[in-house]
Amino acid sequence: MSFSNNCKPEKMPGPLKGNPLAGLCEKTCIQVEKVFDACIKQETLTDVVVNLDHVKPCDLTTPFQFISAKTCGSRAEVCDLVVTELPDSCGCARVTCNVIIPVTVVFVDACGKQGMGYGSVCVPRDIVMHVASESVMPYDIIADATIVAPTGEYKCGPASSPTFVITCCATVIVKVVMNVQLLVPSYGYAYIPACQDYTQDVCDGVFDLPLYPNDCGCDCKI
Repeated sequence: MSFSNNCKPEKMPGPLKGNPLAGLCEKTCIQVEKVFDACIKQETLTDVVVNLDHVKPCDLTTPFQFISAKTCGSRAEVCDLVVTELPDSCGCARVTCNVIIPVTVVFVDACGKQGMGYGSVCVPRDIVMHVASESVMPYDIIADATIVAPTGEYKCGPASSPTFVITCCATVIVKVVMNVQLLVPSYGYAYIPACQDYTQDVCDGVFDLPLYPNDCGCDCKI
């Protein structure tokens, strides 16, 4: 079973029904990553150069034919970060950075053998965001991102480190976050149900048949 079976609705996450104050029993201190601001941008990137490494298998033959590329993991790396406070806008700052998004590229070599390799796509950002006010604990700027590349082509390079040029659909979410301790109203500890193992019995369907046929299988009249 899982949370979805809803066997103990009062002790499991889900939609509230009835009075939301019913069952509240404590103020709970939780440690979370608080998001002070976030923004999203979706765009089409063309002529993006991706240099691959960790290509496998190792016995591939160039030239390659591009099949697809997509993100491997949603958390991207934020580098070359510069935050400049805007004096005329209270609490806001100019945030410039490069968001490095890891991608996996799948291709076919000259002999028809499928291969894959890992690379990255760099997406620059120059945006205005609300940053946390000055405190002992520092805030951080992070990014979640996805890349889907429907088209691309092999450019150059040896089989061990080829270069592709792709056109991709990029979604980048930049967030201002800080690890904090918050007090929240609580219904107490959640009930954790036992896991339900997946099984596929070869006799499934056979045992569902009736023991004997429903009729005698003949049209004779007695």
